[in-house]
Amino acid sequence: MIKQQKLLVLNLFLLTFVLGTSEFVIVGLLSEMATDLQIAISTAGALVSAFALAFAIGTPILTALFSQFSKYPLMLTLILIFIAGNILTALSGSYALLLVSRIVTAVVTGVLIALAMAVASETVSAEYRGMAISTIFTGFTIASVIGVPLGTTIGQWAGWQMAFWFTTILGVVSFIASSATIPKGLKGTKSSLLNQIRLVTNLRMILAFFIPALSIGATYTVYTYLTPLLQQVLYIQDQYVSLVFLLYGVVSVFSTLIGGKIAKRNGLGKLRFIFLIQACILASFYVSTSSIVMGLLSISCMALVIYMLSSTMQLYFIDLADKYFPSARDLASSLTPVSVNIGIAIGSALGGFVTTKMNLIDVSLMGGSVAILASLLTFISYHLDKKKTVGYEGTSSLDR
Repeated sequence: MIKQQKLLVLNLFLLTFVLGTSEFVIVGLLSEMATDLQIAISTAGALVSAFALAFAIGTPILTALFSQFSKYPLMLTLILIFIAGNILTALSGSYALLLVSRIVTAVVTGVLIALAMAVASETVSAEYRGMAISTIFTGFTIASVIGVPLGTTIGQWAGWQMAFWFTTILGVVSFIASSATIPKGLKGTKSSLLNQIRLVTNLRMILAFFIPALSIGATYTVYTYLTPLLQQVLYIQDQYVSLVFLLYGVVSVFSTLIGGKIAKRNGLGKLRFIFLIQACILASFYVSTSSIVMGLLSISCMALVIYMLSSTMQLYFIDLADKYFPSARDLASSLTPVSVNIGIAIGSALGGFVTTKMNLIDVSLMGGSVAILASLLTFISYHLDKKKTVGYEGTSSLDR
């Protein structure tokens, strides 16, 4: 890649880092928010589901509507709205206002991620496309490594509202960097509503869409309630909770990097078995919590597999669109983060159900069951590709 492209990818990496920190930092602060707002932990956890649902519903609709606009002014405008959303969250003194602010932030977050992927795909040459997308996705994992633990520490020390002032400042930095690096000549693509509908109702797209949703949902059944699990099951003291999130984040960086390697050749075929491994890891948490060391090992393994699907599925969606619906490419770029957030909503909702109706530790068994479903869908999708003699090798075309 030339210097300008490297700077662009670095900025998009920063953008996803900021977006990821804002989205996920709330997980480490559920207990503080529940206490401050005098609500149940499951009600606080519903903020995670609400964010994910708003993300999932709003992203494809707004991405389709905005696809005709030039990407430079559009992205800068959305970043400003993102900053405003975080300010509103930081100022929220009631659950209702907090919910509204998170929904606003969620919608612009989703469109920004879709646009970041589209910009990288259009700007970077084909040979570096997989690496660029993998790097951008790494922003989310670095958010887990640095942003979420730091935000959690700030929130526990100075109040959860201060964590969102922190994400507001990050948003301002991202705005400045984006204004300097995003190409100004990237025009929008006009596409009919019919083509957009055809894309999201295509059987192959539907099957592919629910693969990340179920895999991420499996992990988030556990991850959403990781803080109470650490406190009430592993009996880890509050001051060490952020360190566990740091451990999770560090390991998840390797998940993204491995995911980039997996996407290079027959990524979908490999994911079939990775999801089965994921199921075993999540279920193992049920018995490993008898020991802090074994419990932390299960959490680390959970982090290691969570993002292995990202690059493969992102390229798979784009290549499917290139083959069947080229004018709906921007919308296709949004499907991976949309699917991921549907998964977060599914996982957090299932986790909430388990914590209300069953024992807290049972979230591990529920998560393992959902991962098995993800593997099953991947087997079906892979079989359909093979049956139609469509070869998918990450960055290669589906026509190959």
